[in-house]
Amino acid sequence: MTALADAPRSPDTAGTPDPGPVEGLRARRRRRLAVVLTTLAVLLVAVATLALTLGEASLAPGRALAALFGAGDAGDVFVVHRLRLPRIETAVLAGAAFALAGALFQTTLRNPLASPDILGIASGASLGAVWALLVAGLTGLAVSGAAFAGAVTVALLIWLFAWRKGLHSIRFVLVGVGFAYLCSSLLAWLLARADVREAQSALLWTVGSVADVRGAELVTLAVAVAVLGTGVAVASRWQAPLALGDDNARALGVPVDAARVVSLLLAVGLVAVATSFVGPLAFVALVAPAIARRLVDDGGAALTVSVLTGALLVLAADVVGQHLLFGIQAPTGIVTGMIGAPYLLWLLATDGRKSLA
Repeated sequence: MTALADAPRSPDTAGTPDPGPVEGLRARRRRRLAVVLTTLAVLLVAVATLALTLGEASLAPGRALAALFGAGDAGDVFVVHRLRLPRIETAVLAGAAFALAGALFQTTLRNPLASPDILGIASGASLGAVWALLVAGLTGLAVSGAAFAGAVTVALLIWLFAWRKGLHSIRFVLVGVGFAYLCSSLLAWLLARADVREAQSALLWTVGSVADVRGAELVTLAVAVAVLGTGVAVASRWQAPLALGDDNARALGVPVDAARVVSLLLAVGLVAVATSFVGPLAFVALVAPAIARRLVDDGGAALTVSVLTGALLVLAADVVGQHLLFGIQAPTGIVTGMIGAPYLLWLLATDGRKSLA
């Protein structure tokens, strides 16, 4: 009896596996996530402080921070609150919205190239805004409303043409690429037939800028992003299973079709809202989630890290476009495009090598 008791147990008769290694891995991931989130938050605050200080009316960091809290010189308070702070808030909100939408698209469709830029949704918003300006003669919030309608319309058309007894990711991406080309062609036609001065005012809707969102528009953007972000937080429990594939997600109890529809609707809403106020900031939705996943070494959505990464990327791009291009001011979308285009080429090249391997 003693020999039997002391004998090693076979795997079939052994008890539950030692949870030590699994718990250790989870603890390391939690620590890495905390470090990444803290670092991104610190960088975001640092870049925002830099954005408050730079400009024709240069302010020392102490004066800028004092003005931020309503203290100090009245001129400093005016510069910070009326000129610079709304631009910073717009950049952070738009970057977070685009990044969150990109993370949802890429995880739900299980395709690292799935983003509003490539799928044509951002192009649809640009088309709606340019049509409102050049054809309908609209201004102000009406143009933003037309941009929102354009993005939603293109998304619904992609959905309609891609649906075949369910929503398949490859078909969705291919149909979206086709609509992106169609919207780009219509945009070029509208700009070509317009008066030069009108076309110049509409051009910003094809590249994106955070410069002119103020007052009620900024409040509307903030409320819309907050509401949609809350919806994403509720639906986030589906993202990790969806990234594993449909069969694995169903085995984990996820209603795959409903989860995909809800996730894509939230992503389309975020893109439509952000683009309707700042235009299509190129490649933010593509690049920010990919960077976030690499930072946390996570194959899932990395939603929170994506939000901070997108906000930091757009804010930094705006600072570079305003002050660090050798005396030339460029819209934010131009700078994000300069960052994103090389990344897209690198991603295509590395995916190609993996396919050949």
